[in-house]
Amino acid sequence: MKRAFNIQNATKRLNILRSLGSYKRPFKVVGTYRLIDDGIRPEATVILKADGKEMHEAATGVGPVDALANVLKKSLSSMFPVIQGVKLIDYSAKVHDAKSGTSAKVEVSIVFTDGEEIWSVTEISDNINMASFMALLDGFEYAILSKKESE
Repeated sequence: MKRAFNIQNATKRLNILRSLGSYKRPFKVVGTYRLIDDGIRPEATVILKADGKEMHEAATGVGPVDALANVLKKSLSSMFPVIQGVKLIDYSAKVHDAKSGTSAKVEVSIVFTDGEEIWSVTEISDNINMASFMALLDGFEYAILSKKESE
């Protein structure tokens, strides 16, 4: 049985929305994330602000990206229940200009689903954890916006 998947390019859609002067993000990161990775049980903390409320959360994961995803889901779920149903279904990282060694830029791509729709995001940074964090933010932001659109 052959299946075709319609994977939305969330990065492109978000970039277009953000170019409009009227667009307002549903949440904001206060400062940045904090990540403690001892190689055994990474822990991430983040402070988010939405609708005038500030959420300060911490979570662990099986790796640094999992810890970042868990802390964002934990923090956003209280304000945006749609986030509880969002799952990461694919993660990949690609090194650009490998000749730069450990200072090379890293492109992170993540595919998400809410059980009905599938979307992908891509971010580039000098730091794989920062690229992952930015991609996770975009993926969750897209989930919130998609839910608002369908309502």
